[in-house]
Amino acid sequence: MKLRTIFFAALMCPLGLAAGGGQTNASGIPHLRKQGTATQLIVDGQPFLALCGELSNSSATSVEYMKLVWPRLVAAKVNTVLAGVSWNQIEPQPGKFEFSVLDGVIQGARIHHLRLMLLWFGTWKNGFSSYAPDWVKKDSERFPRAQTPAGDTIELLSVFSDANRDADARAFAALMRHIKVVDGQQHTVIMIQVENEVGMQSDTRDRSPAADRAYAAPVPKELMDYLQQHKDTLIPEFRQVWEAAGFKTSGAWEEVFGKSAATDEVFMAWHYARYIGRVAEAGKAEYPIPMNVNAALPRTYSIADEARKGPEPGRTGKPFAIGGPMDDVMDVWRAGAPRIDILSPDGYSDKDFVAWCAKYSRSGNPLFIPETRNNMEAKAIYVFGRHAAVGLSLMGVERAPAPDPEMVRGFELIAQLAPLIAKHQGDGTMSAVLFGADDPPQKIQVGNYTLEVARMRPRVAPGAPAPPPGFTAAIFIATGPDEFYAAGTDVSVTFSPNTPGPEHAGLGTVEEGTFIDGRWIPSRQIAGDETGEGQNLSLRSHPIDRIPDHYVGIQRFTLYRYR
Repeated sequence: MKLRTIFFAALMCPLGLAAGGGQTNASGIPHLRKQGTATQLIVDGQPFLALCGELSNSSATSVEYMKLVWPRLVAAKVNTVLAGVSWNQIEPQPGKFEFSVLDGVIQGARIHHLRLMLLWFGTWKNGFSSYAPDWVKKDSERFPRAQTPAGDTIELLSVFSDANRDADARAFAALMRHIKVVDGQQHTVIMIQVENEVGMQSDTRDRSPAADRAYAAPVPKELMDYLQQHKDTLIPEFRQVWEAAGFKTSGAWEEVFGKSAATDEVFMAWHYARYIGRVAEAGKAEYPIPMNVNAALPRTYSIADEARKGPEPGRTGKPFAIGGPMDDVMDVWRAGAPRIDILSPDGYSDKDFVAWCAKYSRSGNPLFIPETRNNMEAKAIYVFGRHAAVGLSLMGVERAPAPDPEMVRGFELIAQLAPLIAKHQGDGTMSAVLFGADDPPQKIQVGNYTLEVARMRPRVAPGAPAPPPGFTAAIFIATGPDEFYAAGTDVSVTFSPNTPGPEHAGLGTVEEGTFIDGRWIPSRQIAGDETGEGQNLSLRSHPIDRIPDHYVGIQRFTLYRYR
């Protein structure tokens, strides 16, 4: 169903009656689909690139508050909003559910032509249990917490409690059942994040009696079967831990994985995955749209080196979020929570952004970054062009009084290119580069050519201060043997053939333009000084020699070969 149709349906039909009165969509509910090596999010039958903004944690708990927020989201050029749903708010008393605020948020998104990804703040949010209902928090006998080695409790509901898990699963199932009723036809809600940044706090594992019993017990058969079936394709860092302990196929946790912080992480990862996997199963039984979990990065412990790495910035040196869906335990999560579709990194570290993107694109895991900040234009170009990302989201999108101009430029650019990107995902005809301040040139293969891409200094008007160094990026899409589209921020490109024939390549026709409703509308044709006399392509984000309102940043060009 088109967004215009959703808009009028929201105006004409009370939300609670939408399922009965809305038009049936033959394309089915939102789902994931493979295309070549890529995984696409399909919404209303079409690939959907999620250009997202995540709201602050509690913004979506008030319909009145959101009336002030919606215009900011529209101005930010997002097409999707990540909004939290509080367990405490929807189930204030056991078994009694209240969805009026959620209904108002869904209706607000429809009116403003936006999609939603809902974040289930259930048992855990940022690792702790602050969004659990009061009736859960008050009954620590029935709903136990994790414990320290000294026996002190942490305000973190234990992953080793069936009562905790089952109460969460019942609430999540009720949530998904309700979403199906009010949105099963309109598809405003396109994905669900189950919990948020889960993981053990203050220690490498839970030290409660129930946790100690589980740690001394044999490694579950389901996990051992998975390891043996996928032995040759396991994440290398994880495989090395198992290998170092002798590739044992049974035994207690320390017998199979050795005695180290790495084993504690694998142990906690399995139990978090099993818990959240059961919650996801309960929800998908009601309405099986795509679901993800997110990881808080970085953390102090890593199974890659089996030891503490020293304090991370802003932390006390204690472990953080141990057992969450970190890149090195993705196989444990796949084994324990097969109904979770995407394992997502929170990409706050610009220094490690490229590395984290690569790690979370391994083994067929679709890349979706639900939280990041800064350099949004370059990050959007890179993740959609290089990694066929499902989506990218700015955290706290509504906090600033004005939209981030870099994000607006980047999201407008990707929105124009979206049909072309979707068509070429996973077929080897598209790639992208990302540069930090001091990164050397990069070579990438796109179609029949090798592209050498180098960072350029941004041009500034005489007397104007130079902008602070940040990321630069570029995307390249081969639409024919010698035809490309490109867009980027302050890079230069030279070309060389990688197929038999004449060894040199030159620029043929180069034109700027825009995509309007998927059609290429050419603007000026460029050559001479702007193309290095036909030898290199220049992509600029802030040109000083062009009319600002006219510049769009996309170029279509052809190449020719000569001896």
